[in-house]
Amino acid sequence: MINKLIASVLPYFPKKFVWIFSRSYISGETIEDAMRVSKDLNNKKVSVTLDVLGEFIKSLEEAEENKREYLHLIDVTHKSGVNGNFSVKPTSFGLLIDKNTCYEHIREIVTRAASYNNFIRIDMEDSPCTDLEIELFGKLKPEFPASVGLVVQAYLKRTLDDVKGLTYLNNEMHPLSFRLCKGIYVEPEAIAYKNYEEINRHFLEDLDYMLSNKIHVGIATHDKNLIDGASRLLEKYEVPKNMYEFQMLYGVTPRLRESIVNEGHPMRVYVPFGKKWFGYSTRRLKENPKIASHIIKAIFFKG
Repeated sequence: MINKLIASVLPYFPKKFVWIFSRSYISGETIEDAMRVSKDLNNKKVSVTLDVLGEFIKSLEEAEENKREYLHLIDVTHKSGVNGNFSVKPTSFGLLIDKNTCYEHIREIVTRAASYNNFIRIDMEDSPCTDLEIELFGKLKPEFPASVGLVVQAYLKRTLDDVKGLTYLNNEMHPLSFRLCKGIYVEPEAIAYKNYEEINRHFLEDLDYMLSNKIHVGIATHDKNLIDGASRLLEKYEVPKNMYEFQMLYGVTPRLRESIVNEGHPMRVYVPFGKKWFGYSTRRLKENPKIASHIIKAIFFKG
């Protein structure tokens, strides 16, 4: 109850207070912060996916600004020698304002990444965006077969059908690449599973389908039960290491992450940064109120 209370009121606290919590889960406000954290993770045999925070913009001028920031990020990452790729949220580029402008912006970003033999992951946002983001991916994948992937969310009842509907794009030379996560947005029960065991069951069902059909998967979870289930499926299908990776959030379950790396599995960590960190931080807390206990510890033990 205390954790949920803190989670509900935190968005109304001063940003300096919220940063006490956020600094453990966000690399910082600048590209320099992101490069520093990414290099540290690389030194621990962990690759990264970089994300400039900010979504659900209100104008196409913001979309243009976000595009320029990503193009700069891609250039800097390449010059820095960081082992990492990039995640983009289509609403940051005007998906809900003008989907064609959004497509052109993201296509330009993918083009820049592809010029460095790099990769862009299209994030999946809440349900009003699902069809639009699948459509966007379907337009980009044929043109950039090795440089674009998509996130899918196991708690949505439609997800396995969506994956199956995209298998026409899968081939041995350039397999589909999905990041499979549980899902973070609050959705109606009519379209989303709510029960923990039910969500986990469908996560592993989706993963089983992907692995058995030679689809590349980013297994994005901090749930030990899912990690164990995924390990059994990887062994069952004798999946080569170039066809999967485990993925985690920066600052979350570092010991579990280290144990997976020590077992020889490929690992990628999501490294968010940017001046628009406040919305990300408060949403993370609402998703997982247990994090509130870490805030209390941060206040009293980290100053």
